Order: sequence, then structure tokens, then C-alpha cells
Amino acid sequence: MIIIGIDPGTSRTGFAIVKYTRGEAKIIDFGCWELSEFDALTRLEKIFKNLDRIIKDYKPDLLGIEELFFFKNAKTVMKISEARGVILLVAKRNKTKILELTPLQIKQYMTGYGRAEKKQIQQLVKNYFNLDKIPKPDDAADALAICIASICHLEKKA
Repeated sequence: MIIIGIDPGTSRTGFAIVKYTRGEAKIIDFGCWELSEFDALTRLEKIFKNLDRIIKDYKPDLLGIEELFFFKNAKTVMKISEARGVILLVAKRNKTKILELTPLQIKQYMTGYGRAEKKQIQQLVKNYFNLDKIPKPDDAADALAICIASICHLEKKA
């Protein structure tokens, strides 16, 4: 099973591609799409093209994405909503199953505690994939955490 994890953002969008087979997960690729130098519409276009290419190349079984949960800044929530809309559209057009998880759910799946701190999640990502160091930038580590939470969700349903 191939899982793509997406941490949506407009200045930077984290992505991760993980292969999961019989209880073992291996990273295929992860990173961030740096978008801050582009205008708003070009950012959304870059997200569309990058994700469309990844989906066509890897043919994932599932795309896990962080769901908007709570934001204090209305401008931020609007921009992230636009990025999420593009991501969901690309997945739908490519007939990729979508799993939306709140930050609380991601933390719950990973630690059993929905209020875990970011550093705890990053350390768990490092340990889960047996990495030498915590993945950077944070958005890439978050995308990997979304993959792990997606796997936990699937195992729980099985």
C-alpha cells in the first residue's frame, strides 16, 4: 500500500510518500514544496502540479491530509482552505481515496494522547522510521506523521 501524507500550507506544503506492507512502513520520499516566492494563484497551481505528478508517479492507495481544526487568524485559515481545496481536488480527480485527520486525531493515533507536543511527535516520527535525525523542515515531519496516523487508522479499521 502506498500512502501520501500532506501537511497543507501556502508558503510551504509538506509531503511524504510511504510504502506500507505487512506491518512495515518505509519512506519513499518526503520534503516540502517551497512556495513563498510565488503569488497566491501560482502557489495553488504549484501545489496542484506537484501533487498531480506524485499521484501519477506513485499511484497511492490513500492520501492522508491534515484537516483544519482551529485557527486564530482568519486570513491564515482562508489561505490554507484554498490549498486544501486544491489538494482534495487533485486526489479526487485521480480517484485517490482521501483520509482527513485533525491534528488532535494525528496526535491521538501516534501517542494515545491528543495534546502531545510537536517535539514528541517529531521524535516518534524519527523512531518509527528508524531515522538518524528528526526530519526537517517541520512540515515534512508533519507529513510523515500524517502517514503514520493514516496507517494507524487503517489498522484500527481492519
